[in-house]
Amino acid sequence: MSRDEVLRQFRERFDASIVEITDRSPRRVYIEARPEALVPVATHLFRVLGARLNTASGVDTPTHLEIIYHFTLESIDLMVSVRVKLDRDRPSVETLTTVIKGANWIEREMHELLGIDFRGHPRLERLLLPEQWPEGVHPLRADYREWDASAVRDRGVR
Repeated sequence: MSRDEVLRQFRERFDASIVEITDRSPRRVYIEARPEALVPVATHLFRVLGARLNTASGVDTPTHLEIIYHFTLESIDLMVSVRVKLDRDRPSVETLTTVIKGANWIEREMHELLGIDFRGHPRLERLLLPEQWPEGVHPLRADYREWDASAVRDRGVR
């Protein structure tokens, strides 16, 4: 399958679920999907096209939280990044762990650090933060405020 065939397939199969396809370069494509389409789009990439999930990124923007799942189609040297935008106040999306077990830890990390609820995730529990860290405080959110007056979190920068 060629790169053009992959993009054509997405336009045909997921037309109503795709917000935008951004063709960055011959080796890089971004697909912005509606949140409810994340699992079907990722399933198509993983099971039908044989893409590999590399990682995922979570970003806090001024208007929304965003998740970008990065897939590689090695046979045609193409990276496809699937982006979903979530409500800042109630960020929630279906988990990909039902399709791709390797999404487990990265979704736990985004849950913990950004407060994204991955519905149906088998084990949304602490991964990085200490047990005494307060619930509902997410250190990678732009509005994060230090909750521990005795903490020194300057990362060595003065």
